Amino acid sequence: MKQDRETMILELLTAEHRLEVSALAGRVGVSQVTMRKDLDDLERRGLVIREHGCALLRSSDDVQSRIAYHYEAKRKIAERAAELVDNGDTIMIESGSCCALLADVLVQRRKDLTILTNSAFIASYIRGKGAVQTILLGGIYQPEAQVMVGPMVRLCAEGFFVSRFFIGVDGWSARTGFTNQDHMRAQAVRDMAGQAERVVVLTESEKFTRRGVVPLNLPQREGQIVVTSRTVSEEVLTALKEQGIEVCLTD
Repeated sequence: MKQDRETMILELLTAEHRLEVSALAGRVGVSQVTMRKDLDDLERRGLVIREHGCALLRSSDDVQSRIAYHYEAKRKIAERAAELVDNGDTIMIESGSCCALLADVLVQRRKDLTILTNSAFIASYIRGKGAVQTILLGGIYQPEAQVMVGPMVRLCAEGFFVSRFFIGVDGWSARTGFTNQDHMRAQAVRDMAGQAERVVVLTESEKFTRRGVVPLNLPQREGQIVVTSRTVSEEVLTALKEQGIEVCLTD
C-alpha cells in the first residue's frame, strides 16, 4: 500500500514537477498527515525536495535519487544482466540507475573485471568495492548527471573493443526503437556502441510506455539484448522479438 502511494506521488511530481502537500494528499486519497510522513520518507531517500508546503521531484538527471526509485525492480534487472558477464571480462557501462546497480553487482560477484564508462557517478559509486579496474572515458562533464559527453568520448572509446556494452534508456516506441532525452548523451551512447560486439539495454518495463525525444539509432547488428522486468507487456515482447532482439526477463 505504502509502496503504491509512493509510486503515485512520484508519478504526479514527474508530470507536474511541484505540488502542494494538500493537493498531493487529495489526489492520492490520503490525509495530509499521512502525506507528510510519506514525503518525509521520500526526502530521506533523496527522491523529493520539501519546501514551503510543497514537494518537488529532484532533478531527473540525479542518478543517486533515480536509484532509489523502483530500487528492487532495478536491482533484479542488474542481477539478471550480471549473468551475461564472466570473470576477467572487459565491458562498457553507460550512465543510468540500472547501469550503476549493475556495476555494483559486478564488483561484488566477479573478479578481474575492467569496466569502461563515461559515468563519473559509476566510477565513484564502485570505488574500493572489489577487484575491478575502472577506465573513465574523457569528455565534456555534465554535472547533474555526472556523465561525460562530446567528441572526446568517441576518441577515447575508439581505443577499445569489448564484448558487451550496457546502456540505460529513457523510452521506447515500436517505430523509433529506444530513445533518450539528451542529444549529447544519445550521441555518446552511439559512439560507445560502435566499439562493442553486443549492446545490452537495461530498463524497467514502465519505460516501454514512454517516449524520449532522441532516437538512439543503435547499430543494426546481431545480438542486441534487452534485460527488463517480467511485467513488460506481451505486445512489447512481440515487437522486440520481431526486431531480432533477445529479451531476458527478471524472476
